[in-house]
Amino acid sequence: MKLTSMKLGVCALALLGATSAGSLSALAADQEISWIYCGDKIDPIHEKYIAEWEGKNPGWKVTPEVVGWAQCQDKATTLAAAGSPVAMAYVGSRTLKQLAENDLIIEVPMTDAEKETYYPNIVDTVTFDGTQWGVPVAFSTKALYWNKALFKQAGLDPETPPKTWAEEIEFAKIIKEKTGIAGYGLPAKTFDNTMHQFLHWVYTNNGKIIDAEGNIVMNSPEVLAALQAYKDITPYSVEGPTAYEQNEIRAVWLDGKVAMLQSSSGAAVRAADAGMEWGVTTLPLGPSATGPGTLLITDSLAVFKGSGVEEKATEFAKYITSPGPQGEYELQGGAGLTPLRPSAQVDEFVKKDPYWKPFIDGIANAGPEPLFNDYKGFQNVMIEMVQSVVTGQAEPKAALEKAAADLEQYK
Repeated sequence: MKLTSMKLGVCALALLGATSAGSLSALAADQEISWIYCGDKIDPIHEKYIAEWEGKNPGWKVTPEVVGWAQCQDKATTLAAAGSPVAMAYVGSRTLKQLAENDLIIEVPMTDAEKETYYPNIVDTVTFDGTQWGVPVAFSTKALYWNKALFKQAGLDPETPPKTWAEEIEFAKIIKEKTGIAGYGLPAKTFDNTMHQFLHWVYTNNGKIIDAEGNIVMNSPEVLAALQAYKDITPYSVEGPTAYEQNEIRAVWLDGKVAMLQSSSGAAVRAADAGMEWGVTTLPLGPSATGPGTLLITDSLAVFKGSGVEEKATEFAKYITSPGPQGEYELQGGAGLTPLRPSAQVDEFVKKDPYWKPFIDGIANAGPEPLFNDYKGFQNVMIEMVQSVVTGQAEPKAALEKAAADLEQYK
């Protein structure tokens, strides 16, 4: 695939690094790892640990530069393609294979001890060809939210959410028929989270899209069952699901116009602020499930090739995402990130805010975002498959067979 055709997803942060070793005057100056930081401002916790790292590394300076969210990853990639690579970039882990196969980033292998600090399956989100190509820095999982008032209105026990897909579909049907309000919020807009939401169903039925050897394995009974469940719940979901992405569904849920949805921890904060009667639990399970599951979505620090500071950039990436700094960053109030690692600190966090427990319980049987060499192509195939089923244009089996064949060109 040609570099100019790369279309990478939006990220949360990015790092722009350059070395000034090419000028004589730079010999007396600090060597620099510039950090292009997506968002409105630099997190104070990152500022704290940048200063600490600099104190331990005389002659080195990390210089963050705030850049708009939508431009960060594109800027890092464009500079690399032009031969002026960034030192490090915070990218969607989904793009790591594409970046690596275009020879833009270097391996960032982890020791067994480093891997063991993470929750199960987290390291898989940055791994292909048997090694790691980034360091996880942000993490998201999903859980099922329900509106207790609508459950009561429909004659359902407001304290008993569905535990299986069959119950979820049945509850959605009852709520729609008894109240006239959508029982479930199914997003199917042409948007990346349409694919993400479907993958949560895949991973709550022990399914896979691609295996460790790079083979497409999605044309399976487990994934077919997930797509069939999508068809079955669509009549009791929001009307015209192709008009909604997940944040729009969340807004409808907060307005009391849909009974159930799968969402991140951010919905809990908003529901509490809205004064809703609500609950949250692990995602309902399909017939082949072995336990609670979810899709694991991570963003990562990738170290770009040819910056001249690769070794030090790798060291800094591992430092800023190590248990101490990372734990403080992700567990601060309102951050909305699922913890990457178990710890006593996390235990206290969950004790204080029990709604966090479902987001962690789903990790053990979860699966990573599949890594493709053209992530946008993969995403579009998955969205087309979902949309064809929920609009009635294709039956699940035919849609799945077509998608599996179409993915072969992107693996």
